[in-house]
Amino acid sequence: MMADFDLLSVQEARNLLYKAREAQKKLAELSQEQIDRIVENMALEAEKHASFLARMATEETGFGNETDKTIKNIFAAKEVYAAIKDMKTVGIIGSDENKQVWEIAEPVGVIAGVIPSTNPTSTIIFKSLIAVKSRNAIVFSPHPSALKCSLEAAKIMAKAAKEAGAPENIIQCMEYPSLPGTRELMSHKLTDVILATGGPAMVKAAYSSGKPAYGVGPGNVPVYVHTSADLDQAARHIIESKSFDYGTICASEQAVVVEREIKQDFIDKLKKYGAYLLSEMEKERIESILLTGGTLNPKIVGKSPQAIGKMAGLFFPAEIKVLIGEEKEIGKNIPFSIEKLSPILALYTVDGWEEGCDVCIKLLEAGGLGHTFGIHCQDQAVIKAFALKQPASRIVVNSGTAFGGIGATTGIFPSLTLGCGSYGNNITSDNIGPQHLINIKRVAFGIKGMMIKTTKSGTLQPAKTADASETEKNISVDRGGNVTVSREEIAEIVKRILSEMKI
Repeated sequence: MMADFDLLSVQEARNLLYKAREAQKKLAELSQEQIDRIVENMALEAEKHASFLARMATEETGFGNETDKTIKNIFAAKEVYAAIKDMKTVGIIGSDENKQVWEIAEPVGVIAGVIPSTNPTSTIIFKSLIAVKSRNAIVFSPHPSALKCSLEAAKIMAKAAKEAGAPENIIQCMEYPSLPGTRELMSHKLTDVILATGGPAMVKAAYSSGKPAYGVGPGNVPVYVHTSADLDQAARHIIESKSFDYGTICASEQAVVVEREIKQDFIDKLKKYGAYLLSEMEKERIESILLTGGTLNPKIVGKSPQAIGKMAGLFFPAEIKVLIGEEKEIGKNIPFSIEKLSPILALYTVDGWEEGCDVCIKLLEAGGLGHTFGIHCQDQAVIKAFALKQPASRIVVNSGTAFGGIGATTGIFPSLTLGCGSYGNNITSDNIGPQHLINIKRVAFGIKGMMIKTTKSGTLQPAKTADASETEKNISVDRGGNVTVSREEIAEIVKRILSEMKI
């Protein structure tokens, strides 16, 4: 029976890809104005259904909470849309008059979108928007535990796109997801690019598929609190960020590194905003359920402090938002020092910012290389010192890292797919957007001659070439990105250049 399901899944992946290829060919012919209308309608419909999809995701997966998942869906619909709505993704998207170079956008084609169980609906909204904005088709492979909400999110986005003028099958989702089916989706000849969001094994599979892939590494985000920090603000930001959707955003804080002289004052501030400092006995109880078989226990992911406490035989009042345990050691076998994807936070005490910097680096090396680092500090020299040393792609200053890393409270590009660069074995350190889903063709006019030998001593000097203004004087580009130049004019330009180069 299992083999039959796997075969069904593999065949489904192939069928969806063939439909996607035909749909993408039609989408590629649309103008910038048509694409923008489609994307706008998708964003509006996603926002309308934000709460409904959040409720579905929470009930189906058991991860996070409806209120925060609604906010994530709205972020994907509104903030991402606001960032991409004026982006040029059709025709000539840029030109350099001095260098005589034009840039022309072309879609990459068909995208395989791998969806996690922790953030299924917001990720589908996000990936659908950036795929269609760049004139690509996308086929989703959802996590089996988030199948229903993923199918519904994809259905809403596909319907909104079609109603605004997109061809059918531009957004599709597998109904029979499996590991063999997902592998087929990623490695099939019709797949052009992979957007992989998921666990380390799935991201590794994406990079091993033989296809270009944008994967993301794990987050094990340390945040350093300097003596110059606004402690009340820092505590509030950290608790709001860490408790959001019960810690399921990979950019959320995993460990706080604080200087000894402000430690007690800072702990008091953390408690003010809903933190609970575990006793040694309570910490041991929590540690006992954090790992299973040497890896994070999936049963604690995205659960409330109260639910986690119950698993460990502990009781925490309803007002408690984050559980904090003091730690000294760092390593993959030290439960509090790894990525926990839950409202559980490690607390490290250091003497001076130099020691704090070293501890943060070790935490990133333990499982979050290239992802995100946070610092609460008013001293620009210290901020700069940390930024230069930390092996992280996002350095979030005086803001919660869950929000700052995705671009909700900072000026970086709003995204739910965060690259970790070569630190984390990723191809980019960027926050992924439509700009990563286009091929850019460059039209380059001759403006200088090739260096040629003119003397016995081997002295080089440039050959003559056509005057750039003459080359382009009869060439123009209309607002739609169309080049207007006749065959006769092209022939004359080529003839003149060849003559002047004596070819």
